[in-house]
Amino acid sequence: MKKLILYGLLLSSLFGGISANAATQINVVGLFGNKAVVIINNGKPQTMAVGQTTIEGVKLLSANSSKASFLVEGKQRALGLGQAANVASLVTNSTTHVNSVTLFADSAGHFVSQGQVNGKALKFLVDTGATFVALNSGDAQYVGIDYKRGQMGRVAKANGLAQAYHVTIDNIKIGGLSLSNVDAVIIEGGSPPVVLFGMTALSRLSMKNDGSSMTLTKKY
Repeated sequence: MKKLILYGLLLSSLFGGISANAATQINVVGLFGNKAVVIINNGKPQTMAVGQTTIEGVKLLSANSSKASFLVEGKQRALGLGQAANVASLVTNSTTHVNSVTLFADSAGHFVSQGQVNGKALKFLVDTGATFVALNSGDAQYVGIDYKRGQMGRVAKANGLAQAYHVTIDNIKIGGLSLSNVDAVIIEGGSPPVVLFGMTALSRLSMKNDGSSMTLTKKY
């Protein structure tokens, strides 16, 4: 668990995709002890200390490596790394269905987001070089995939070949963008440490990448 949290921090990113009528957007880019890095209204990242209030009226109440608590419009809201909220209505992307999401690159150029597989939260890494959406076997069990019923095969990894299973995932959500019946591979062991959001999902989306951000929009 500590390794997974560390990996998420090193590749920290966020997703946007709030509905068009949102008055103000707050997106959590980074989390630290008593500090949070946020983007408000698609502006530049800004570091907030506990007790600080932005000009948009967003106050940071508390923060640690896993979540931050904000006071917005007189109400308290807790957000994790990569989560976003509509300041006016406080509807998060994890429950809102949208046709597009915007991801922001981290310092290494990776696009990482909080996502869901079959309703369970996992970290996603957008990987245009991956043919399939890929999960490790532990994450597959966590989200309730009986992967050993899938077609067995092998995939190449940095340290050799690994046993893998071809399955169909009922639902994948990245931000508020939802895809159903997605082909995927489940790899025995602990690699990859995050969900690889590969081409079996990305081929159903249009991608607009300007280097610092990537917008994914559903084709169908």
